Amino acid sequence: MERGAQTVGMGAEAVNVPAAAKLFDKANDILGYDLLDFCTNGPKEKLDSTVISQPAIYVTSLAAVEVLRSRDGGQNVIDSVDVTCGLSLGEYTALAFAGAFSFEDGLKLVKLRGEAMQDASDAASSAMVSVIGLDSEKVQQLCDAANEEVDEKERVQIANFLCPGNYAVSGGVKGIEAVEAKAKSFKARMTVRLAVAGAFHTSFMQPAVSRLESALAETEIKTPRIPVISNVDASPHSDPDTIKKILARQVTSPVQWESTVKTLMGKGLEKSYELGPGKVIAGILKRIDKGASIENIGA
Repeated sequence: MERGAQTVGMGAEAVNVPAAAKLFDKANDILGYDLLDFCTNGPKEKLDSTVISQPAIYVTSLAAVEVLRSRDGGQNVIDSVDVTCGLSLGEYTALAFAGAFSFEDGLKLVKLRGEAMQDASDAASSAMVSVIGLDSEKVQQLCDAANEEVDEKERVQIANFLCPGNYAVSGGVKGIEAVEAKAKSFKARMTVRLAVAGAFHTSFMQPAVSRLESALAETEIKTPRIPVISNVDASPHSDPDTIKKILARQVTSPVQWESTVKTLMGKGLEKSYELGPGKVIAGILKRIDKGASIENIGA
């Protein structure tokens, strides 16, 4: 999960599990700072910055895998997992879990992704807002109405298709302000401005793509041992070159999370685990299917 999953205090459990603590040690060498200190102690503003929150969520989520592995029967659970996916940044965690790349290589990619997305955000005045209480069609109409009032470079679009009643809109600040101003007249229950650096999953992130492409070109990616469903098209990809292309496209493409969950449900999803900080994905899953079985494992 990318947005808003980070909280000060995450990673605290990892110190009690040697394999999880070791991931934070490895991370410090790659990042050049004490990641666990930021995770457990903050300050919040620092942890919320894209440059730090992306490595923080990646490492804490993979530390959660080690916390699960250390429990009775945990290894059996891990062995029984037959498909995985992750929301936005979480796709990197899912790919690492599925063996597509090493922990270290994934972290290097995530570090660069955070820096490139921060730089792209700094280059333009952009933002994101969650629109609560509407279906996707109504949110699209709201975006269209907002776009009629602003310049082309300020335009907005749906960036995260999360679940019915919760869609995130990304775009220029003026466009986002227009969405907020009009939301009530479209019968939205509320809007929540997101604490992110800029308009993720839109063309505002285009400057980050070439940097990601060149880093991906130099990264060894293997065929995942289990399917990893992509955010870009809600389908699994096994060819390493395709995975590289998809990851580069992912920063400018809307996150097809709702379709991803429906694809899994359609294939008879029985039990799932949310690994990492927060319980956002569990909430989304329950919105789509009240009876869904999901267990959250933090670190």
